[in-house]
Amino acid sequence: MHVTITGATGTIGTRIVARLLERGDRVTVLSRNAAKARAALGDVEAFDWDPQSGPPPAASLTGRDAVINLAGEPVFQRWTASSRPRIEASRIRTTEHLVQALAALGDDRPATLVSGSASGYYGDTGDAEVTEARGPADDFLGTLARRWEDAAHGADALGMRVAVVRTGMILAADGGALPVMARPFRLGLGGWFGAGRQWVPWIHVDDHVGLLLAALDHPDFAGAINAAAPESATNKAFSKAVGRALSRPVLVPVPAIALRTALGDMSALVLDSCRMVPARAEELGYRFDHPGLHGALDDLLGS
Repeated sequence: MHVTITGATGTIGTRIVARLLERGDRVTVLSRNAAKARAALGDVEAFDWDPQSGPPPAASLTGRDAVINLAGEPVFQRWTASSRPRIEASRIRTTEHLVQALAALGDDRPATLVSGSASGYYGDTGDAEVTEARGPADDFLGTLARRWEDAAHGADALGMRVAVVRTGMILAADGGALPVMARPFRLGLGGWFGAGRQWVPWIHVDDHVGLLLAALDHPDFAGAINAAAPESATNKAFSKAVGRALSRPVLVPVPAIALRTALGDMSALVLDSCRMVPARAEELGYRFDHPGLHGALDDLLGS
């Protein structure tokens, strides 16, 4: 298989590239700095692309079997009048330009598009179990994810199989939220956020990569796929599990009002509740390597 990837130098992208190369696939990456990406990733073909300026080069997509679209500016930053448009454009405009390039290829276009999305699609859903059948929220994250997915589904009209992977909090030892969250715990200052009753949709990085590869390989993976572990956890339970993995006490909850003051609207990332379950992935037979929270955290943080 020959796969083109956007966002290839991120925490997930580097792992996807490595897995594809290990199994003998060919990889093309689209990057703002192709030379740097090539040096970092190894035996890949790389093309320069500024995703905000227009569609990527046709040569980066022609004759490929599939595209994995992981590009997007981090949402874990204050949502200001300047950052919100950047966050939106990095997902929506990037995907629109990608689909425009695919539309121009005719019979030489890839058969499959696997594109990112997020659990923020659902918004604050309380204690209800959330499957892929639930509609989008009308807040910032819900609208962002819906428009991101709509852009990807533009490839449906081209006859491509499109899978959008709605990702929860990805747990990795070397990137994402977990190393940041672990710091106060290592100092004995860890605690849950607010009341701690909000549900946290989490997934081990290896399972997130596994789901992306399953969506790449298997024709039944189409439409929305929730990327969350089978074992749900509240924020309080998650915090206690982090403390357990690090052999540290969990004593100091962070009041919701302090989070809203410090983070503004972005506090929704840690205070909203989303009990997202992997209904579609389990229906399609995906087997999680790390279905339980304690095992996942022990693997990443050590016990």
